[in-house]
Amino acid sequence: MSAVSAPTKPAISGFERYLSLWVALCIIVGIALGYALPGLFAAIAAAEIARVNLVVAALIWLMIIPMLLKIDLGALGSVRQHWKGVGVTLFINWAVKPFSMALLGTVFLGWLFRPLLPAGEVSSYIAGLILLAAAPCTAMVFVWSNLCEGEPSYTLSQVALNDIIMVFAFAPLVGLLLGVASIAVPWDTLLISVLLYIVVPVIVAQIARRVLLAFGGEPALERLLATLGPVSLVALLTTLVLLFGFQGQAIIAHPLVIALIAVPILIQVYFNAGLAYWLSRRFGVAWCVAAPAALIGASNFFELAVAAAISLFGLNSGAALATVVGVLVEVPVMLSVVHIVKATRPWYEQRATT
Repeated sequence: MSAVSAPTKPAISGFERYLSLWVALCIIVGIALGYALPGLFAAIAAAEIARVNLVVAALIWLMIIPMLLKIDLGALGSVRQHWKGVGVTLFINWAVKPFSMALLGTVFLGWLFRPLLPAGEVSSYIAGLILLAAAPCTAMVFVWSNLCEGEPSYTLSQVALNDIIMVFAFAPLVGLLLGVASIAVPWDTLLISVLLYIVVPVIVAQIARRVLLAFGGEPALERLLATLGPVSLVALLTTLVLLFGFQGQAIIAHPLVIALIAVPILIQVYFNAGLAYWLSRRFGVAWCVAAPAALIGASNFFELAVAAAISLFGLNSGAALATVVGVLVEVPVMLSVVHIVKATRPWYEQRATT
């Protein structure tokens, strides 16, 4: 039994019930504002270190710190009982996703959609998709796991393990799939992203958790979590407005190209999420672990992918555009995966015991 505490009832369940509607509105507002006010969004985008946007980083803090407050680091040892879920996610992230994306990119962009795409950019688009798939998601996974009531200790452990593997495996894996001898990994982006999105928020949340429990006990922690719940969702929606605002002009200028690039990304997300979910069920993994396992297996570390694409191919390259499309579809698609795993929970938990 995990020592993780969580509110018994979300403080803003009515708001969460219509989250998909708010997401759709934020997409429309973001695109419109990005097109109408490009200077404002350019200024916000310029506030970055090693291509890590500080405004987005602050919003991600507001999203994930309430979720990290629920985690008792002393309970992380219990994640060993979920070793099958860890194994499934590692298999999907490192043995399936990069290779399946290379295949899907080649089939759709290199063959089916080739006549509709700029002739000189097809290989660059495929390279961008590979960069996207080779980087498992980090911070946003906490949001998806929280929304589907996933096991937070498992989520933190899995993200930390992926970060460690990514430091060693990202460059050789991308180099293998792109067919080049060496890849210039933007190490500053990778390390600063891990520091900003994982290390610092975990430290801040754990200090706050210990202070609250020491002086106010569980009731004080529950009150803070209830207060921060709405803040977390507003930060998510604000992030969505910014991400779509950053690319508002590109979306309006190249709608067909972006739509075509999105097709293999969408197939990839649902394929990997479905495979992770199905494998988890086959191996008898608890649903509270299988749900975040599916989400971790499907989502991407788009900050690293965008930075690597710009570093390797240039700011205006097809590879950079392809990774940006990954940013655009990430939130609405992952929300749909959250809805699917929650809706199928009864089916999942009716698995046969053999």
